[in-house]
Amino acid sequence: MRAIALIGCGAIGSVIAKAVDDGLVDAVLLYLMDVDRSKAERLAASLRRQRPVIASSIEEIARDPRTEVVIEAASQEAVLQYAETLLEAGKELVVLSVGALLRPEARALLARYRGRIHVPSGALGGLDALRAMSLAGVERVELVTRKHPSKLADEPYVRERGLRLEGLDKPLVVFEGSAEEAVRAFPRTLNVAAALALASGAPVRVRVVADPAAHRNIHEYTAVSKAGTLHVRVENIPHPENPRTSYLAALSAVELLRELCGER
Repeated sequence: MRAIALIGCGAIGSVIAKAVDDGLVDAVLLYLMDVDRSKAERLAASLRRQRPVIASSIEEIARDPRTEVVIEAASQEAVLQYAETLLEAGKELVVLSVGALLRPEARALLARYRGRIHVPSGALGGLDALRAMSLAGVERVELVTRKHPSKLADEPYVRERGLRLEGLDKPLVVFEGSAEEAVRAFPRTLNVAAALALASGAPVRVRVVADPAAHRNIHEYTAVSKAGTLHVRVENIPHPENPRTSYLAALSAVELLRELCGER
């Protein structure tokens, strides 16, 4: 049975911790860590079987030889701040804030430790086919993300540009750019763009649309390769505790953990 640690105790982190606690993942949850210690304490108190320690620093997790896998469910900043310490200590790292891996400062880590950095499929489907297509060469990927205006109105990118999304009666494109630009503009909600870039090894063009008719978070992408063309559309139900997060993103992390911990 593998031992794991969890960084980030919000909506997605809670789903992961409870999956371990329920026995869905065959692992021992050794540590919880969050910049808001009270979140980690509340999550620990809600568990029935697991008795994780609330870590006070990343070094506490890194130096414990029992910890084999660390799951990041916090932020891009957490990845950039903690990944090198954990990887140098020999840990495997599951990264949910995938956008961090497109940042220049993370590229060297990805090249050096690729075999120990794991990325779940998140709120997307078809990434296995996209990775297969990349062996023949993917020419381009185009992603369109549609969300209800209320899900985008509080995004810093939207507020900084003074975009008025209240009362929209038709779709409005609020962003167009590369995957690298998208994960900086929407660091918590456009990790799907980074997942596509990493899986395809190709340029990814992203369009974010505020759509008053979109009552789910919709991601639709097209990948063109020498092996064929792939069209994928996923309509995600928002996480009940955090409407900005797709429930599927949390479940995909649980499924990846099941694989890493021997549940086939």
